[in-house]
Amino acid sequence: MLGDLAGARPVFHTHWAGGTAYATAALPLADLIEAGLDVTHLAALLACPDSPEALGDGTPYLGVRRVPPGHALILRDGAPEISGYEQTASLAVGHQPTNSADATAAVEGIRDALVDAVRARLSQARFVPDPGDGPAPGIGADLSGGSASATLALLAAGLPGNPGMLPGAPGSLAGERLLAVTFNDLAGGGPPGSSGGGPWGAGSSGGGSSGGGLHSREAQLERARIMGADPRLRHVVVPGGPEALPYADLGGGALTDEPAPSLIDAERNRRRLAAGGADHLIGYGARQVLDAHPARLADLLMDRRRRHLVRPVAALTRADGVLGHPALVPFTVPVTVYRAARRLARTPYQQGVEDAAARLQRYEFGSAGSGPLAASLAAMTWVRPGPAARWLTGEALAEVSVRLQDAARRPWPMDRPGERRARAVLARTAGDFRAFEQAAAVPSQRLHAPFLDNQVVRACRALPGALRVRPGARADVLRDVLEGAGVRDLPPGWGANSHSTAAAAARTGLRSALDDLLDLFDAPLLADAGLIDARVVRSALVAVADGSGVAADLDGLGDLVATEVWLRRLLARRGSCWTDPATPTDPRALSSGVQRLSL
Repeated sequence: MLGDLAGARPVFHTHWAGGTAYATAALPLADLIEAGLDVTHLAALLACPDSPEALGDGTPYLGVRRVPPGHALILRDGAPEISGYEQTASLAVGHQPTNSADATAAVEGIRDALVDAVRARLSQARFVPDPGDGPAPGIGADLSGGSASATLALLAAGLPGNPGMLPGAPGSLAGERLLAVTFNDLAGGGPPGSSGGGPWGAGSSGGGSSGGGLHSREAQLERARIMGADPRLRHVVVPGGPEALPYADLGGGALTDEPAPSLIDAERNRRRLAAGGADHLIGYGARQVLDAHPARLADLLMDRRRRHLVRPVAALTRADGVLGHPALVPFTVPVTVYRAARRLARTPYQQGVEDAAARLQRYEFGSAGSGPLAASLAAMTWVRPGPAARWLTGEALAEVSVRLQDAARRPWPMDRPGERRARAVLARTAGDFRAFEQAAAVPSQRLHAPFLDNQVVRACRALPGALRVRPGARADVLRDVLEGAGVRDLPPGWGANSHSTAAAAARTGLRSALDDLLDLFDAPLLADAGLIDARVVRSALVAVADGSGVAADLDGLGDLVATEVWLRRLLARRGSCWTDPATPTDPRALSSGVQRLSL
């Protein structure tokens, strides 16, 4: 049984009845063998959430294992064997030459893969004659979620034929326009309090745009309005409001297979998705498959391609407001960035993992500064602590450190630091997408994330590293994809980064829900498990709600809240996935999504 390349559709397995049981969800297998909770795995998930060295092939359930992305589960006489089905990268110097032909072919491959992925969804769309409280019939897509989701919406609307179904099919949606959804944070009584660009603040700089006004939430909504005027689209605006903020309604919600950050904004996403189509396209994962991880700068040095560091580092310098004559910036590579990339390029994998284990034991979590330059410097390492690591107890960090030391003694991977780190971040994002589907699920709706499809992931991996690290590369690639598919005349500022608007919403939501969050950590299960000190976390919540701390603190607290919420839902449920239907059981228990269970 195959797991996909990204990790959005993984396979799990466990020893059972003298053989091996496998499924596409972990909790049913845990119920099958009555597995206990793996507290050390939860510690690793909080300390190093995107490091396979710390997570291994484990799950939150003792005895339930995960097949790594890009691998297959093979059963021989009931015993499991794990085998990779993708060719691994080579460490040979200069293995990926870059020229204009390579870049053009890669972009064309991405365009073809995305068009095929979207066309497949259109041909498989279902007709829902009576949706009731569920989504509307037909195909939907997010228009204000960023350039990736907008790309999918415009591709679906621009493909030959009508979106939805084959023309003339009985009960089809032939002639229906694609449903484009815009989520408007500024409508419905959104909370005040942020400066710049409206209540949510100004967005950060992004490729393909210039000027602070183009990055604000109002500008993002205006771009959605312009695109939504396309006659092939049926544009729907969903108002936000306090009830749609992150951290809203944490007491309810579904039990997901594993904890994930998406649990804190599940109600917000459910509100948006409920206005979408029965088959809904989202741009989840595009940033991870297209953007360059900062560690890829070390890969370029290994290829002796130093000149390709100039543009990305110059962009980091400008984004952080480093003083200097603008004319000299493109020709000056800051010594700190070059040294960090060179140090990573020269650090063997084993040493890098051992160093990370030692840093956890010394409570060293990297730079605490804010801004893209500080974040990029902190990311240039084989193993990076997650944002929640700083709030874990010494005992929890020691357990994770032991895992890292064990990983350093195993056979080394044959890939480069940038490639390996990028794949690990993609796997973490794909795992969060699984939880996103389960937590924000709308009845009778199927979510589609084409950027996580195998063919799209493969096409994006062919993108040359030198092109990938250019400032604004993701927006440029998507713009070329749309142009190649015949979609032009994008509004000004299309492709601008929307990260800061999401961060502003998260901070506002945390502030609004502060009392509930303090109650949540009055006697947390995470403290009972020895993973955190409740008083320290409560103090951090108050501090971040007051506006102190950097973006990483906000992310880290979000991870802690999501894990605590998940633990409470897990322990509060009644019955199991295998309870007899006649026996009362908690409907929140995860039993859907299991495609097969076999010996």
